[in-house]
Amino acid sequence: MLLPALWAGLLICIATIATPAAFAMAPGEAGRIVGRIFAQEAVVSMALALVVTAIERKLAPDRQVGVWLALGALFCTVAGYYALQPLMVAARAGQGTLSFGQLHAISLGLFALKGVLVGALAWRAAAPAAGIRPSSS
Repeated sequence: MLLPALWAGLLICIATIATPAAFAMAPGEAGRIVGRIFAQEAVVSMALALVVTAIERKLAPDRQVGVWLALGALFCTVAGYYALQPLMVAARAGQGTLSFGQLHAISLGLFALKGVLVGALAWRAAAPAAGIRPSSS
């Protein structure tokens, strides 16, 4: 299954190319640009998490590791973007108990955890394609 590898590639590109490029090229607008990138990534990640979960359930109903990895990535997306984003907006306005920096650190941690979970999904999906087959003796 190629979807986890594509998903991992998306996350890596956002973390290593898109976000740094936005801050390098448009420092004053970078927050808005990156915010838009993460809004689109959240929608894509939710869709991919649901599709990968369904495929994993169908392919290996007796082994649910892939399902849990995909659901963990879904949780990281919902918590990291949809739950924290409104709190970050409020923190910028001086409201809430946590600072913007603290919320940003939590969000970054959830994005990194999602990357690890999706990377594990991609690694598991690549194992059969790498020529690992039972011996024919």
